[in-house]
Amino acid sequence: FSCGERDSKEFSRKIDLEGEINFRDLGNYRTDENDYIRPGLLYRSGSLHKLTASDTGILRELGIKTVVSFLTPAEVEDHGPDILPAGVNTFSLPIEGLGDEVNDLILARKTGDFSKIPSDFNYGIHKILPETGMGSYTSLFKILADPENYPVIFHCSHGVHRTGTAAALVLSSMGVEWNTIREDYMLSNEYRFEGSSKRVDQLVSIAAENEAVINKELNRESIEAFYFLRPEYVDGTRSHILDKYGSFEGYYQAAGISDEQIEKIREILLED
Repeated sequence: FSCGERDSKEFSRKIDLEGEINFRDLGNYRTDENDYIRPGLLYRSGSLHKLTASDTGILRELGIKTVVSFLTPAEVEDHGPDILPAGVNTFSLPIEGLGDEVNDLILARKTGDFSKIPSDFNYGIHKILPETGMGSYTSLFKILADPENYPVIFHCSHGVHRTGTAAALVLSSMGVEWNTIREDYMLSNEYRFEGSSKRVDQLVSIAAENEAVINKELNRESIEAFYFLRPEYVDGTRSHILDKYGSFEGYYQAAGISDEQIEKIREILLED
């Protein structure tokens, strides 16, 4: 465990699901006032559209009451809706508008040509998200301020960008240090490693057959830079907020997230 976590033999951050590998508990992270986030209340994840009957049984055991999805209607139509236990309350808070480079990424995934995907692509996405996702993140805080909604899951497609920014905003509001937030972000690398490695190999194979890809080695480096996360990627969220709003508190105020809401969430989530 890291210096930002409480040691607990009974606590398992990673929840093993057959249909989603990037599912974890945000509990046990330490705040700047030496409180800890209560385990079993707040979870982050990738898409839940492939969950099995065994998985939904696990969600029932966890007592999940609320699922917040940042997926767009097009994504839901493409992959299908979340598969959840009966009675779970769902909120659709779609986040779109991730920049023109996303269109380049869609094409790159088809052709294997990542020459237009810069190494700081993920950093750039995290810089955009505090703005394009502001309305959804404001609504997330409103949901989290209601104790009747817990336990809560929030998720996007892979549990990395939109979800990672949401986690950064929530954990920061609880007083969790940024280094700990970066460590939590990097767990997506660990949990998704096998799938990411397979995807990189697939794209390298596609690029090998694409005559338009001149420098195959450089192209592979660009593919790996996208699929294997680096801790500085999520720094894009922090740098944008500090540059534009001066502080996370300034961002919360601009987003209409009240001090009362944050205090309520603290009362729900934090323990000594």
